[in-house]
Order: sequence, then C-alpha cells, then structure tokens
Amino acid sequence: MSASTLATDPSVCSPLPVLGRDVLVPLVTGGEVTYAALDYAASAPALQRVWDDVAAFAPYYGSVHRGAGYLSQLSTDLFESSREDVAAFLGCRPDDQVVFTRSTTDSLNLLAAVLPAGARVFVFETEHHASLLPWERRDDVEVTYLAAPRSHREAIETLERALAAREPHGPALVCVTGASNVTGELWPVRELTAAAHAHGARIVLDAAQLAPHHPVDVAEWDVDWVAFSGHKLYAPFGSGVLAGRADWLRDAEPYLAGGGASRTVARRGDGGVDVEWHTTAARHEAGSPNVIGVYAIASACKALTEAGFDALVARERQLIETVRRGLAQVPEVRVLSLFGDDSPRVGVLSFVVDGWNSSHFAAALSAEYGIGVRDGLFCAHPLVRTLLGSEPEDPGECGAPEAAPGEKSLNAIRVSFGAGTPDEHVERFVRAVRELVRDGAKWSYRTEDGRCVPDRG
Repeated sequence: MSASTLATDPSVCSPLPVLGRDVLVPLVTGGEVTYAALDYAASAPALQRVWDDVAAFAPYYGSVHRGAGYLSQLSTDLFESSREDVAAFLGCRPDDQVVFTRSTTDSLNLLAAVLPAGARVFVFETEHHASLLPWERRDDVEVTYLAAPRSHREAIETLERALAAREPHGPALVCVTGASNVTGELWPVRELTAAAHAHGARIVLDAAQLAPHHPVDVAEWDVDWVAFSGHKLYAPFGSGVLAGRADWLRDAEPYLAGGGASRTVARRGDGGVDVEWHTTAARHEAGSPNVIGVYAIASACKALTEAGFDALVARERQLIETVRRGLAQVPEVRVLSLFGDDSPRVGVLSFVVDGWNSSHFAAALSAEYGIGVRDGLFCAHPLVRTLLGSEPEDPGECGAPEAAPGEKSLNAIRVSFGAGTPDEHVERFVRAVRELVRDGAKWSYRTEDGRCVPDRG
C-alpha cells in the first residue's frame, strides 16, 4: 500500500505517515525507545507522501524559468502548477498572487518591505516574533502594539478602538495569528478581518500554526494576505508562502533585485541601467527558486486535502483532550491560556510545573522517556511574559534559562502534535509528566552552554 493510499483510505486508523516514526533513541537509564516527536509547532516531520513525491521528481530536477531543455521545462511546469495547488489549498481569489518565499518570517518581511510609505501597522503583542518584528525596520511606517486580550471580544474591541483612533486615515495593516504558537488557541480571524475592513485597514493572517491543523479560506474569510511555512506543514525546510492581494506587491520595488524579478534590463547612455520589473509573483522571487521546496509544499497541501480536514481535526481534538485531561490530573501543572481553558485550540499546549525549571523538565522528558518537546519563550517573549505574570525586565531567554533546575525561571514547556502523531506518543507524554512530578527525575542534570543536559559524569 502506498503512502498516499494509507493517508486517504478510511479503513486505516493510523495517522498520516511521517518520516522518523520508527527512529529509535537511547535513554540515559538504558535501552532505546521509539522517538516521540512532540515539537510540531517548531517543525513538523515531513509526510512520507511528500518525501516520496520529492524523491520521484529529483531525477528530473532542472533550472526553473531558465532553459529550453526538457528537464527545465518540466521543472518550470511543476513550479507553476505547485503555485496553483497552493492557491487552491488556501482558497485564494482569482486575482490573488502566490509568492514563494523561504518561510513565514520571510513572507512577513516581504510584506513589510512593500507597505506603502506612511502606512500604520497594528499588531497584538501576543504574536510570534516573525509577525511582531518585521514592521519596525521601516522608518516610514508607524507600528502600534496592542495589549494581550483575554477574550475574543476583547481582541475585537481593542482592535476597533485602535483603528478608529488612528490619524491620519491612510494605508493601514493589521497583523494577526490564526492560532497561537504558545497556547494553540484559535483567534477570531473572521471578526478581526471584518473590524479591519470596516475601518479601512487591510489584514494579514499568520497561518503558520493554523494551516497544518485547519482549512484556511482566503476568499471566504476575506483576509488580504496569508503567510505560512512549509516546515510547519509537513514539508522539508526552506520554503514558505505569501498569498493575497496583488496591488501592494505589484507597486513596490522588488524584495530582492536580480534575475527572475526583472523582465528587461538595458544600459542607458549615461552609463546606468534601466530595468523593467515583472508585475507577477516573479517580481519578488528573484534568483533561482527552490523548486524542490515549492513542490514539497504543494505535495503537503494535496496530502492534507485528500486526507480530509474534517477527519484530521476530529482526531486531533481527541489527542488534545487526552493531553488536557492528563495534565489536569497533575495539580502541580498549570496550562497557559489567554482565552480560558475551554477556548478552541490546535494541537499546541504550553505549561509550567511547580518546583521545576522548564528546561530541566524538558531535558528529563527527552533523556528518560524519548520525548521531544520545546522549552523557553518560543520566540514569543511578550506573550509568554504575560502568561507567566512576569515583569518586562525579568530574565529569560528562548531555551536558555539562567536559573538552575528547581529555581524559578522565566520559561515554559510546550508540547505540540498533529496529523502524524501516534496515540502512543501523547499517552507516553502524559504518563511521563505524571511520573516526573510524582517521583522526580531518575538522572542528575547540569547546565551546559545554557541548556539543561544529562550529567554523564
């Protein structure tokens, strides 16, 4: 049975197959165990279907848009058909552009670069750094940071007040996540979009954590742009997407100057050059494109669509309930939330454990149980500080706490999962949390280069 058949056959109960599902890792206490990859929010493992598709294409790899040879033509056709597949996956409008980038971060930096001069940007402090920071690099753009809301209604009202108070009423952009990379909570995208448009602003959706878990529909939701990364969507590293309205993209200078972005280049009599830039997505795709990465994204889009999001969402809810129920049975565990425990979320949860440094806890999960999670501030420092009730000047770094195990430290633990996660992985995680809190770690640990690691003597 092929990987694609396994992914879509309703008689098969296992999740979508991913690479690494049979990898064995050593335990400090002796023996080996199948690795439980529960850090999907950072990078989801590649789908077996994606890897198989890429491997089948690899012998035919050629330079895109650059040659008359058969392999170049084949690669060009594949590159452009992948653009159509991604547009279909996102529910794009007929006149939207799909620009291929390196990642969500790259996509949002591209959008920041094409903002009209004098634009105002409104962004909640709860965003991932990829959508929090790019706007500050424009000296001619004003950024307004909005305080962390504690409900959907508060988020909408906060945005409406900020937009209504802006002066002058020029170009404005709202940036918002679809699902938090810290709490997994879903944001009210439709309502925030309606609020933005009612006040003459546009909106970009950071779908890095949403697209792998839920369908995204640009046209139905009426968002102006959407950005996401291949490595969150079960595709290998190095590719991303910015999709949406063409006008700001078409009117701005190219994100990168070079071949592919230029239509014609001619010398002038004064020694300079005149350049005519493309008005299509190619305008912001200078250089030889990552055709392998682009094809991988398209393959992942098709695999998720064929598997059916209804079934994937239903199964993920079961996994979320298993984790939440298990953590709720450990009084020392506090799950972090903006909108309340009952708020809908994707398979991402962050928590802290009384009496434990989060880096120590994550290290023990890995070394003693073969479970990979994330600890730190998750490249969302303002949000995690808010959730932990800290002051802005409190120390803390992503994954490198200064405090020793057992001391208070500004960091948390994040567990995340998705379509490729076996039930056993989340069950092992819940059991491991319970045992570590009840019995303590079986091994001693020390700090090395800012990380908590097993002390091997």
